[in-house]
Amino acid sequence: MTQPPRSVKISDNERGGWSSDRPRRPGEAERPPRQQDVSVRGRVLSPTFRMRYNPGSLLVIACADPALQAKFVARVIEEQSTVFSLGKVKALLAGKVGEDELDAKAQTLLDAALAKRFAAGQSVVVPLEGLSPEEREHYVRLAAVNRRARHIILVEAGKEHVAEEDRAPLTELRNRLDQGALGQEGFMTSLRLGGRALEELKKIIFAPPPADD
Repeated sequence: MTQPPRSVKISDNERGGWSSDRPRRPGEAERPPRQQDVSVRGRVLSPTFRMRYNPGSLLVIACADPALQAKFVARVIEEQSTVFSLGKVKALLAGKVGEDELDAKAQTLLDAALAKRFAAGQSVVVPLEGLSPEEREHYVRLAAVNRRARHIILVEAGKEHVAEEDRAPLTELRNRLDQGALGQEGFMTSLRLGGRALEELKKIIFAPPPADD
């Protein structure tokens, strides 16, 4: 006589993954949504007298010397209307909001402005406040939501202009860039500028590739 097939009961703690059909136990926290994977195959660029990026891209500029960074951005960015810095937003808000909420309010306003430009396919240049990977990731993810290309330039400052607390993160960023590892952070291209190459770069433009003759 043929035996009926046995049913096997799988206990809750043996079930793999999450299901929207499975009720959560009392007190069981909902898992946060999984973050978008922004990693790409990044390329390390060689400096030229003029750098061109596609329109609608994000370009972040890192530098341990704020004065050198500001001078560089003012000199080489052809379209200054593409430059958005947290410092400028803070300056606009100074005296209008309390000191305890200035940083958060400025970041919120800047993020809203950048999100609007990315959605419209407009280019964005962000001079970074610091050298932390968390700050870089923040802007990469804003651009990635609208599938915008992301690029980074590291402007090298003289040792005498690098603060003690910036030396370790600067070394880490420099090493990751030289190893071509910034694609893991979501940057399509990376470029390190120092010495003569820094002065030889004359313009950064956002323009489509030249048409073939």
